[in-house]
Amino acid sequence: MARTKDPAVRVLLIERAAHMLRTREPITLRSLVAGTGVSTMAVYTYFGGMDGLWQALRQEGFTRLAARFATVATSEDPVQDLAALVAAYLGNALEHPDLYRVMFDANFDLEDLKAADATLECLVQAARRARDLNRFRLAIEPLEVAIQSWVIGHGLVSLVANGPLPRQTLDHGVSMLTALFVGMGDEPDRCRSSVANGWKQLHPPGR
Repeated sequence: MARTKDPAVRVLLIERAAHMLRTREPITLRSLVAGTGVSTMAVYTYFGGMDGLWQALRQEGFTRLAARFATVATSEDPVQDLAALVAAYLGNALEHPDLYRVMFDANFDLEDLKAADATLECLVQAARRARDLNRFRLAIEPLEVAIQSWVIGHGLVSLVANGPLPRQTLDHGVSMLTALFVGMGDEPDRCRSSVANGWKQLHPPGR
């Protein structure tokens, strides 16, 4: 009878690999399992080998991003919600910079591409609501708004989480998103207020 896989072992190895990325330790089959109490065979049992482990790490990055997006409440202001999602994206990357780097490593496939695409869909839905409520012009394509919003967030956090710029650089996102959304048709003062309110997701009370 085949032994039942223990999900805890899979999580243990993913967390171990993430820690090694964070501390910039070389990840090999033997170094990964060192001190964990599991054998090198576990990497093959749970991931099919090291390539499978990297796939799982990429997927874990998107899983945590989805969980972070799920904490963003839907309000009556879709522009605020869109800004809040971008801020949540930044917050997730800062909390998991090791996994963030791996998320976009196209050398390895994702385990579940649809689950990863679902994170972008969160932004698409907020942009669609903004268009439907006449905050954006009717001709605006929600997917394009979502992609451009993601690009702003990705560019900013890449320069901070893994780059040379200080954390306060992220607050330029307010003016950058405001400019983007005004270009999409939103009224400047209203837009600026909505984005600023959404950006509070990056600095929630007590954190």
